[in-house]
Amino acid sequence: MRSSRNNSILSILVVLMGVAALVAITWGNHNYAVQNGGGNDFLVHWMGARALLEDGISPYSDEVAVKIQTFAYGRPARAGEHQLRVAYPLYSVFLFAPFAAIKDFDWARAAWMTVLEAGLVGLVFLSLSLCRWKPRPLVLALLLLFSVFWYHGLRPLINGNAVILVAVLLTGGLLAMRSGADELAGVLFAFSTIKPQVVVLFLAYIVVWSIGHRRWRVVGWLFGVTFLLATSAALILPDWVVQNLREVMLYPSYNPPGTPAAAFLTWWPAFGRRLGWALTGLMGLVLIAEWWAARKGETRHFLWACAITLTAAQWIGIQTDPGNFIVLFPALVMALGLLDEHWRGRGAIPIILILLVLFGGLWGIFLGTVEYADQPIQSPVMFFPLPAMMFLLLYWVRWWAVRPPRPWLEQIEF
Repeated sequence: MRSSRNNSILSILVVLMGVAALVAITWGNHNYAVQNGGGNDFLVHWMGARALLEDGISPYSDEVAVKIQTFAYGRPARAGEHQLRVAYPLYSVFLFAPFAAIKDFDWARAAWMTVLEAGLVGLVFLSLSLCRWKPRPLVLALLLLFSVFWYHGLRPLINGNAVILVAVLLTGGLLAMRSGADELAGVLFAFSTIKPQVVVLFLAYIVVWSIGHRRWRVVGWLFGVTFLLATSAALILPDWVVQNLREVMLYPSYNPPGTPAAAFLTWWPAFGRRLGWALTGLMGLVLIAEWWAARKGETRHFLWACAITLTAAQWIGIQTDPGNFIVLFPALVMALGLLDEHWRGRGAIPIILILLVLFGGLWGIFLGTVEYADQPIQSPVMFFPLPAMMFLLLYWVRWWAVRPPRPWLEQIEF
């Protein structure tokens, strides 16, 4: 009886300490938000959700766009400035609604940052669980710090980019598939479509692979829940799909280059577009070959193919931004886990060196190429370092993923 009571008290203390930690982190985030501008990715959807839920105004309307611009710039946006328009599917409002209920932007941003910080930490543990890697305590501590403070973690955190939660959903979906929880996997993948351009190629592979392996519940729940989300949004704004498509078509016109081809075109107008198409073609061939090779592979081969799909998606010509590259973090953890396995648990020093090179190299390239306006503007060169490094790492470990010594991953009937 006494032991049970002690356990209950301990559980209560742990919960209270957790709540206190979250409150303290949110308070710190609020102080940061008050003293530092930014958070425009969150601002757009916070104001868009408030306009829809409080005033019944379409978040895709020019009226809402001008309100967002005036909040951010103190005036409507000029030609050449970011137009700060809502371009997510309308059902993303369900995600932002709790934060839209907070009237003060700084407090709303602080709460959102706390959620994203928890997402970054959770992404580490989900990624480690996905590849069943148990790194040494020093490597684990470094991974946790790295996940928050490396360029592709800190940038979306400061900007308030929901892509961090998308990365969590994708990783959680893969973990659910590996565990046989196909319904849960389909649900998680469906919610990841709040940023469709980030996940479309990855989900295409999931659908193709699932059909080939008769995992019908993954496909059914993915499409079924996505349909329910879309139709629920249509009850609020019946023509939201048409309005959203208009914003998606407009999006590239006021954003920095969103594909390698667009980046090449700014550097080499004479042949940049052709170079971009060549890269798109190469990525397409890589994916066709790897998807075919993994069609009957074991668990880890399937996961490796998912990792290479996420990496190739950044260069295949779909509109995106280096701020979305946090989705590559699970692939990075997988590659490092395979290296540690190959070195029989003695890979701590090389893994730490890889993380330090990534950390310092990415920040060094950004700081050496950044342009300053109302906010720091990253150079299109940031499209290339991380995917290039990921291709190198993933093909370095490919053989061990395709022909694994047993056990590394639990062999599960997919």
